[in-house]
Amino acid sequence: MFAAGAVPVRVLAPDPDEGRRCLLQMQVTARSTLGALAWNCGGLVLDDGWLRVFGGGSQEGQGLPSIGQVNGFPAVFDPAWYPAAGLVVGHDVLGGVFVLNGQDCAAAGRPGAPGRMIYFAPDTLAWEAMDMGHSAWVAWLLSGRLETFYDGLRWPDWRRETAALDPSQGISVHPFLWSEEAHADLAATSRRAVPMREVLGVAADFARQAGPVDPGFLGEV
Repeated sequence: MFAAGAVPVRVLAPDPDEGRRCLLQMQVTARSTLGALAWNCGGLVLDDGWLRVFGGGSQEGQGLPSIGQVNGFPAVFDPAWYPAAGLVVGHDVLGGVFVLNGQDCAAAGRPGAPGRMIYFAPDTLAWEAMDMGHSAWVAWLLSGRLETFYDGLRWPDWRRETAALDPSQGISVHPFLWSEEAHADLAATSRRAVPMREVLGVAADFARQAGPVDPGFLGEV
């Protein structure tokens, strides 16, 4: 899939022990796409750094946290534990969050059906349902359709700016992405590299204060 994809992909080297812990807690087979990513790689960095997909965590100095670390898995396997609101599986540099819905997604105020992908959009501060499961989502990421999906959220020279980031960083946009000014002329905004946790935190705070709903858990990075 990576070799045939239309999007540049960097596959991070895995941390075998952490990957094993993630696979065990998720209780999925390594033959599934979700399990294969956790078992075989430290994560994926797509489209010159624009999007990060979480796997088993990387031992590299500038790697990604594991899917277990992002979602707060128990340190020791707990058969009673599961991510009730859904599993955070990817972040983009603007604070967009991709989640695989859990069984209690409706109770968590999330759209879509259990086992289907949803996206927290940083320009609307709202969740959007995606009509696909995790395996189809990974194939979709590699298909070249990200350009259409992010129409209006990419500015001239975005690729150079994202390629300069390390995976722990995102891009802070001012005026904020959800403002009228940013919607009218994204290229005129100012942008700077900041820790990814800051990007997610600002979006979550504004969503709670003025957005349509409290977005809930967006992942720990």
